[in-house]
Formats: sequence, structure tokens, C-alpha cells
Amino acid sequence: MIIKAKAYPRVGLVGNPSDGYFGKTISFTFTNFSAEATLYESPELEIIPCEKDHSRFAGVRELVRDVELHGYYGGIRLLKATIKRFYDYCHEHNIELNRRNFTIRYRSDIPHGVGLAGSSAIITACLRTLMSFYGVSIAKPVQASLVLSAEMDELNITAGLQDRVIQVYEGLVYMDFDKTLMRKQGHGRYEELDPGLLPPLYVAYREDLSKESGKVHHSLRDRFQRGEKKVVDSMAYWAKLTDKCRQYLLSGKTGQIGKLLDANFDRRRKLLPISTDNLRMVEAARSVGASAKFTGSGGAIVGTYQDAEMYTRLKRELGKLKIKVIQPRFAPSQTRASS
Repeated sequence: MIIKAKAYPRVGLVGNPSDGYFGKTISFTFTNFSAEATLYESPELEIIPCEKDHSRFAGVRELVRDVELHGYYGGIRLLKATIKRFYDYCHEHNIELNRRNFTIRYRSDIPHGVGLAGSSAIITACLRTLMSFYGVSIAKPVQASLVLSAEMDELNITAGLQDRVIQVYEGLVYMDFDKTLMRKQGHGRYEELDPGLLPPLYVAYREDLSKESGKVHHSLRDRFQRGEKKVVDSMAYWAKLTDKCRQYLLSGKTGQIGKLLDANFDRRRKLLPISTDNLRMVEAARSVGASAKFTGSGGAIVGTYQDAEMYTRLKRELGKLKIKVIQPRFAPSQTRASS
């Protein structure tokens, strides 16, 4: 029996970064790219490296470029951390696992390090295969928390629940990380929305603008926890933008959403330094009339556009900067592992 499961890149459409600020956000997944885990029974437990985990290079320059794109550790550590957290969860909840061994491998074509949550997609796909292999059912909010724990507790990666929630639920999700709810149940309130409500959207990215999101969020979280007024006020501002976006989606006033995305980015720009190349990408998109904001911490943007003519101009202008532009295909919710 061969078990396969996919997880998709996510886009933070509007709102504040994540649960650590007890705010709100709306995110979606899209199927233009994916991370896939494949698992099958074997005599011993084995994790097979993928092409991103190789250690042979044509020369020093190729090695340096690989490190810049994929870091030093590749995806093997993500699978190890997921397996450990899954085992720990089952042990803590008295779930008896059979003694069969397995071989697991992964692949991913999600652009690396540009704010599309490629690492957590690998973990999510891995978790789905483990649940299927062992016949373990885990509630979606708990799955998201397990994915987060694999990154934060096992690998010391600074992260939040937003990415993990949307990649577990898929589709389009409104998230309210209310402090009382978070402390009471360990997760927020998650409302699944119909992606068909969204206006025409584009996603644009440039892989050589990759940024380590952990460093960005660590700085912002420190300032928030110190009670810096500018940061605290911005979190409340982004939460209000999220509620407005939800209202516009449900009422069909999607023509107003682009202004919210622009406002979201403009407020971020007041809080954090934006690199020249990242700023140029946003400004180029806005120059043709489209809206633009980061999908995450930089390297990729999302925005609205009016019609096919504007989309063509958008591709032309961003193409001059060697930026790829795509129309996201929306992932259906409740994706299951197949066997």
C-alpha cells in the first residue's frame, strides 16, 4: 500500500501575522504548487532524501546558491520532527500505534523562502500520511497545532498558527485568534469561506528575494510583547481590516477588497524595513492599478486586478523585474491522503 498526501502553499490575504498577537487574518491555499509526501510499509523506518537534500555540487558557487535557496538542512529535518511530534501526541493520548515500519519521502515545487509557507506544507503532507498509515484521526485544529509544534518545539523555528491552520483546512479561512479562546482551548475560531467569493487575484514572486520570516516575526513579536504602542495599535488595525474583508466577501462588495490589501501593506511598511527590491515589486504592481501586499514576509505579493487587460499589463511590468506572475487556482477543502 502506497499512501500519498499533498499540502499547498498559502497566501496571507489580509490581517495581522498570526496567533501570537491575538488578532485576525484571512488566508487561502492554491494548487499551482504543492508539497507531497509518499509513505509505504517497509522492513525498517527510512526517510529518503529528495533533490533538495543532495550534497553533491558542480562547484562552490552552486553550493552557495543552494544554501541561499534551501538553507543548510533541507527537508529531512521537517519529516523527522513531524514523525516525532506525531508519536509524542499518540503516546500522550494513549493511542496505540502498530509496530509496522515505513519508508517516507517528499517532494515540493513550492517556491522557497518567499512567504508561501513551503516548509509547513511539507510537514502537513507528512502528518497526513502518518495519520492514514496508522489509522489515527486528529481534529483539524489539533493538526494545525501539531504542525506548529514540529517547527517551534522540535526545530526552534519561529512560527505561528496562521499558515498551519489554512494548510490543514485548505480553501479560504477566516481566523480569529481571540486571546480568551486561545488560552482556553489552544486554538482560535476558524470559519471556512467559499473561495468563489474572492475577486480576481494574482500572486507574484521572485525567488532571489527570499527572506527568513522567523527573523522578521521575532523582532515584531518582541516589540509587541514589550507593549510598543505603534505595534499594538497596528495589530488592532489589521484585525479591523480582516473583519471588513470578511464583510465585503459575504456581501459581494469585492471591489473594495483591493483597498484593504493596500492599507495592510502600507501599515506594515511603517513598522518594518522593506528592502528596495521588495518595495519595487509592490510599486510596480500598483503602477498598473492593481493592489499589492506581501503574502508573508517578503519575496511574494498578492493583490486584486480589474480585468484581463490589467492582468496583461501587470505581467508585463513585473516581468521587467524578472518577477513571475500567476493566477492562483484554489485548493478544495478537506483534502485526504490517498492510498
